[in-house]
Amino acid sequence: MSHNPPTMSQTQTAIDLVRLMKLRLVVARFGEMDGAKWWNTNGVLGRKGKLLMSRGFPKTHRFAQARVVFAVAKARSAELFNVPGCATLWHPPASLEDEFDSRWQDWLDESDQWESFFDQLHQLPSSDLVATLEHFELISEEQKETVTKLRRGAQGRAVLLSGIDEVSDDAFTILAAAFSRGEVGNPTIPYVRLAS
Repeated sequence: MSHNPPTMSQTQTAIDLVRLMKLRLVVARFGEMDGAKWWNTNGVLGRKGKLLMSRGFPKTHRFAQARVVFAVAKARSAELFNVPGCATLWHPPASLEDEFDSRWQDWLDESDQWESFFDQLHQLPSSDLVATLEHFELISEEQKETVTKLRRGAQGRAVLLSGIDEVSDDAFTILAAAFSRGEVGNPTIPYVRLAS
């Protein structure tokens, strides 16, 4: 009898992938050079990016824009914080990232349902990430309170979410919101240390 490794659903709480996509989109847009200057993309998820990408990808440009910024944000975050056994907004457990990637085709097929959300990303409503997440109805009062108590590590590059040892919708919301502990031009990467 062969022993297969446990799947994401067996080891973790089920994740709302649409919600995760929205959290990533807000943080990705917020961190661009015309925002918090955390990663080297400039308005790719804004109007400029829409105009540029819609020429080459008329039906799928929104998701092409997202892929570009996600890749840059993931690479930048990994430069600053890359510790085995930990998960971040951009580096979840591999099985979850596989599930997330497998949903792209569904989202492309439903791209008209995402138009409004992407349009709202053009001009973010606030220079405060937590307020922006609140505007998009992605964070609760309790989660906001948790984020205010988080502190950067000694080197200022990371924020540990203590007391959380698995990924969940709540954990991802706090991982997204905790980017607010960084500064303009100086991101701080929130992470959870996963149970082994």
